[in-house]
Amino acid sequence: ASNTKKKETWGVCIFIVAIDLDEVTFTFTELLKSINMSVCTFFQFLKEVDVNMDTVSTKVDSTVSRLKKKYDVLFALYHKFERTCGLIYLEQPSSEISAELSSILVLKNYWITFLLAKGKVLQVEDDLVISFQLLLCVLDYFIKLSPPAILKEPYKSSVSAVTVNGSARTPRRGQNRSLRTAKQLDTDTKIIEILCKEHDCNLDEVKNVYFTSFIPFLNSAGIVASNGLPEVEVILKQYDELYLKNKDIDARLFLNHDKTLQPDVTACSQVERTLLKNNPDEEINVILPQTPVRAAMNNIQQLIMILNSATDKPSDTLIKYFNNCTVNPKDSILKRVESFDHIFKKKFAEAVGQGWAEIGSQRYKLGVRLYYRVMESMLKSEEERLSVQNFSKLLNDNIFHTSLLACAVEVVMATYGRNASQSDSTSAETDLSFPWILNVFDLKAFDFYKVIESFIRAEPSLTREMIKHLEHCEHRIMESLAWQSGSPLFDLIKQSKEREGQTDQPEPTSTPNMPFQHNHTAADLYLSPMKSPKKKTSGPPPSATSTPDAQPAATPQTQKPQKSTSLSLFYKKVYLLAYRRLHTLFLQLLSEYPDLEPLIWTLFQHTLQNEYELMRDRHLDQIMMCSMYGICKVKNIDLRFKMIVSAYKEFCNTNQETFKRVLIREEQYDSIIVFYNLVFMQKLKTNILQYASSRPPTLSPIPHVPRSPYQFSNSPRRVPAGNNIYISPLKSPYKFSDGFQSPTKMTPRSRILVSIGESFGNSEKFQKINQMMCNSEGQLKRSAEVGAAAPKPLKRLRFDIEGQDEADGSKHLPQESKFQQKLAEMTSTRTRMQKQKLNDGNDTSANEEK
Repeated sequence: ASNTKKKETWGVCIFIVAIDLDEVTFTFTELLKSINMSVCTFFQFLKEVDVNMDTVSTKVDSTVSRLKKKYDVLFALYHKFERTCGLIYLEQPSSEISAELSSILVLKNYWITFLLAKGKVLQVEDDLVISFQLLLCVLDYFIKLSPPAILKEPYKSSVSAVTVNGSARTPRRGQNRSLRTAKQLDTDTKIIEILCKEHDCNLDEVKNVYFTSFIPFLNSAGIVASNGLPEVEVILKQYDELYLKNKDIDARLFLNHDKTLQPDVTACSQVERTLLKNNPDEEINVILPQTPVRAAMNNIQQLIMILNSATDKPSDTLIKYFNNCTVNPKDSILKRVESFDHIFKKKFAEAVGQGWAEIGSQRYKLGVRLYYRVMESMLKSEEERLSVQNFSKLLNDNIFHTSLLACAVEVVMATYGRNASQSDSTSAETDLSFPWILNVFDLKAFDFYKVIESFIRAEPSLTREMIKHLEHCEHRIMESLAWQSGSPLFDLIKQSKEREGQTDQPEPTSTPNMPFQHNHTAADLYLSPMKSPKKKTSGPPPSATSTPDAQPAATPQTQKPQKSTSLSLFYKKVYLLAYRRLHTLFLQLLSEYPDLEPLIWTLFQHTLQNEYELMRDRHLDQIMMCSMYGICKVKNIDLRFKMIVSAYKEFCNTNQETFKRVLIREEQYDSIIVFYNLVFMQKLKTNILQYASSRPPTLSPIPHVPRSPYQFSNSPRRVPAGNNIYISPLKSPYKFSDGFQSPTKMTPRSRILVSIGESFGNSEKFQKINQMMCNSEGQLKRSAEVGAAAPKPLKRLRFDIEGQDEADGSKHLPQESKFQQKLAEMTSTRTRMQKQKLNDGNDTSANEEK
């Protein structure tokens, strides 16, 4: 056993050194074979070896991330391929079919052809959807060339129905096959239609992949024999060359179920990893996962269903808004959309492969439909909010439109871009995920951030997964992307500091302990600063003259600079994110020292507000870890960076570069320890030392932290202190109309759901609920005494402790039982939601408070 461990350790060390020195003379599979380890066990062992943050470089991390993603995609695709072939081909065809057409050989030929095609025409190795579409093209091609006698229905009938020169095809291999031209193969789409329907795949997209990528690959690779079938020896040789060049995973071994490619349940379980790194702000709601391919197809089908009714051009309603503008924006909007079509198509092809330009264009067009749909919803909400119809200033704002269009396209890209391992957060260099979209649209992250919240409110059909994705994008911006050099954020902060300097009492950038409630929309943020410092109103309509962010106001020197709404809201959100992360890390490391948390937060918040230059080209979490270390140092608490980093690595959505590669000075990077000693401590030494004195700094108030700035309408809400009693918003059994079943349909086991107005069952269930409610009465009283510190859900679903529904203000008689009160509240909430759904139509969530 010890010799095996030594062998494995040597293997991992050789791998690390070879990559760091660019001297990789072996393939990853060869290494795994030599030390007798599986892919997943290797990754887990490497993680254990990296106990010290300096052991493994970011270069190795990047390589491992790429290998993980490639493995996850290949693993998911092979098992889908194996199951699909089982549905297409007979296991034991009739004796008249030659042995060379056995299921094993068929699998081998198809799979290696697919691997070669994927390697030759696809540059994005971890794109699950495009890879699967390419796999369907391979299957379609081979099925059309297969004798009907080895096929199951409906494929057998479809192949048999094809006639060549007026006569039916014969089952003999090669007979009449040479008579079938490439053109005949191409025009026969019956098989591909069946495959697409079977797998919920978009037919037009798969046909596009077939004609623009797969057929050109077959023609250029020179692997097809005269009978139309690829020659096994030729494709084996070409794939071998590709594999040896990439030096990674030999995916042919999936055919043999090779143990190096088999998942290790304890080391590689996606469900386990997801739960292990579960965001502490999220309710744990374990739903058995679908296969990655099926989940991806469901997401895409849902998106397409939403956008089927949308148009590629502005609607009549939008045209009316355009016509109401002082300066009609229609021509500039259409010109911008067309211009970005060419840019996106070009950038997509550069990232994925030149044969995929049309696929990129198709995705962009879906994004344009969503862009117009959300724009219309936003303008309707603004009209209701401000009672104006002239939105000339907003609709002629280039940055607003570019951000809104980029956000719509990002939703489409993220829906298609689901990879096989959603629990992995690190991105490969070729990844099309955020922030790739910012480069395509030449957009600053801070400008993109302004549209996210309003976008979510304006599009009620966004899935929970997409809302979480956009929230993740917002977090990425707040933690690092908005703090990059060249960001308009620094100009805004500078203007804000100048404003503070001109007032008698300095005004903080944002007050962290204020509850997170605001009514600002994208219009406010893109046209901010909007208000004169003396005004207390909500601001003029977006059509009014106003000064965009990051541009100095053309005002006399004596007038104060205007306050930036977008900066205030940004800082408030940054404080929420910063404290939430600090609190999570603190509970893991310092829960026995509760008095330290407010001290660490005060230093952290002080740095963000007053030493904001420390954030330039750095990460929020770097400042957080340094603040924690600094306070522990001055308070003589033994907490080392190694311990901080080990705990931080278990955070959701972390990247090891955050602590391994920190900016020290211009173009010089080092570990977070070096950053603390040479930069952080030097800048804040005087401030840090104050915490050791008898007169420490005034403590910063702890931010009011809701569960999430974004609430999800499809999530059941728990009744406060009610034992497993939940209330769900009004919804049909399916997320979308037209009978499309949502994969997120709730299937509780131990929970009891009460649906007012519907048959519930026997009286025993009501008695059980009554008993539970009575048992929880003491808990309810106690929670009222301590101020109900639990995070508050949406107002419309919130039950007040005293029996008052905050949303409609109705009160209940004291003699009513707790259960009667709850039923009344549920009825009130449900009725109100029904009315809201009927009245609002597509704008259901546009004006929801967070």
